[in-house]
Amino acid sequence: MRRTVYQPEHEQFREVVREFLAREVAPHAQAWEKAGIVDRHVYQSAGKHGVIGFNVPEEFGGGGVNDFRFNAVVAEELAKAGPGTPAFTLHNDIVAPYLTSLSTPEQKQRWLPGFAAGELIGAIAMSEPGAGSDLAGIRTRAEADGDTWVLSGAKTFISSGINCDLVIVVARTSASPTRGHRAFSLLVVERGMPGFARGRNLDKVGLKSQDTAELFFDQVQVPAANVLGEVGRGFYHLMHNLPAERMSIAVSAVAGARAIFTGTLEYAKSRTAFGQPIGSFQHNRFVLAELDTELDIAQVFVDRCLEAVVAGELSAVEAAKAKWWTTELQKRVVDACVQLHGGYGYMLEFPVARAYLDARVQTIYGGTTEIMKEIVGRNLGV
Repeated sequence: MRRTVYQPEHEQFREVVREFLAREVAPHAQAWEKAGIVDRHVYQSAGKHGVIGFNVPEEFGGGGVNDFRFNAVVAEELAKAGPGTPAFTLHNDIVAPYLTSLSTPEQKQRWLPGFAAGELIGAIAMSEPGAGSDLAGIRTRAEADGDTWVLSGAKTFISSGINCDLVIVVARTSASPTRGHRAFSLLVVERGMPGFARGRNLDKVGLKSQDTAELFFDQVQVPAANVLGEVGRGFYHLMHNLPAERMSIAVSAVAGARAIFTGTLEYAKSRTAFGQPIGSFQHNRFVLAELDTELDIAQVFVDRCLEAVVAGELSAVEAAKAKWWTTELQKRVVDACVQLHGGYGYMLEFPVARAYLDARVQTIYGGTTEIMKEIVGRNLGV
């Protein structure tokens, strides 16, 4: 299917990203999977080659490119590359917008050069042991004490939690029940701050190379100069940035599913049973036809949403639709492809088996499918 959302400059960038992943990531992917974490050096190398930091202003060492299609190119190529990849989409698509849009001039000088260069790895800490999709249930607290905020609490399921140098922490800064959504603020905790500790590198089902950790804050003295955005506006800052995060996941979902489908199609043409290719059996041919059609339809909608992002017109509802539909589709596609591979589909040496493990989280993080449907449903007035 011909795609028109990308221009020649995006396809040129795609070649840079693809070559970078082949040279700097692929040779180490298996080792990083086993270690449960990537080598930090890959972020610095990515910074040098413009694979990360391209959406940071030039004056701070970035590429100065504010075009989400470049983000999408990175997301697609990472998804096609398969297991063992770094969390570059977290860096580019999730953390970068917070730092570039909410930082003060002083904060930009402190953080953005290192962030663009890959010397500072970012993370965002929302989920807690007792609060996942329900952000209103957050219990991590920060109390004002002169020119500092005293932060206490725990976070879990934090992507890049081990490797990160900067953590954007969502904390309750007001105990008043009347404050509602204005009770939350964003505080940037930096590596080495007393009272900030990392727990386990969590043993996940998939995405093994992308470290995910528990984080603990025990009376951490966070300077007022590390408040990101406005005090009491944390929830609104999150709501503003979450659609881009969900689009990043949707882009990855379709690209990853398409890559596994393509490999499975080739397998179905070459693998024989009862004297003929397994893809030639009517049932299997129909399954492949259905998957190909659904992927094309999903791609059209994702590309339309990408155009809306570039135009500044993507709504939270459209992002929710894209996120839940594409990730659920990815689950179906990968599951069907495992079935078409038969016993080989259950062997981790085959990409389809590893994709089966990696894809499962897609309908959970960034907002569960159920939360996405709630957003869409409320917009319908029901």
